[in-house]
Amino acid sequence: MKNTVRVERAILNITQAELADKINVSRQTINAIESNKYVPSTILALKIARVFNKKVEEIFTLENND
Repeated sequence: MKNTVRVERAILNITQAELADKINVSRQTINAIESNKYVPSTILALKIARVFNKKVEEIFTLENND
């Protein structure tokens, strides 16, 4: 799965720590999501989408091998 979390954070000019605080996870979790080392739960993906005011599908996309 690919995601645009890093890009969306840059648009809002917020740090990984600030995003983490908004959705009650650690900064390391945000880093792992951005690095494609961790696939977030549905709830976490929805929280991230809410912060960016976008649909989940606009941030997270499946790849052919998913």
